[in-house]
Amino acid sequence: MPQKTYLIVFLCLIGLTVLTTGVAFLNLGPFNTPVALVIAFSKMLLVIFFFMHVRHSSGLVRVTLAAAFFWFALLIALTMSDYHSRSWTPAPETWSTNAPPTHP
Repeated sequence: MPQKTYLIVFLCLIGLTVLTTGVAFLNLGPFNTPVALVIAFSKMLLVIFFFMHVRHSSGLVRVTLAAAFFWFALLIALTMSDYHSRSWTPAPETWSTNAPPTHP
């Protein structure tokens, strides 16, 4: 790849980093996190496609990348399902942090 492409991608990454910092100082209400995630996702795609050379690689590399994203999504989904299901069973009321020690 020509060095001009790397320079353009680098400048885009710097611009997106400045945009991330600028957005952090804005109060967008509930849109703060989605905007930050879109910017981060854009930076991730630039790094993967250009600096990791996935854009010009074989199909096997792309399948491996897709499998990695699938497993990551599965990991996040299972973690979130565990996190959201923890409130189903409340802690027993007899448990207390003020219990006397059991050793002499």
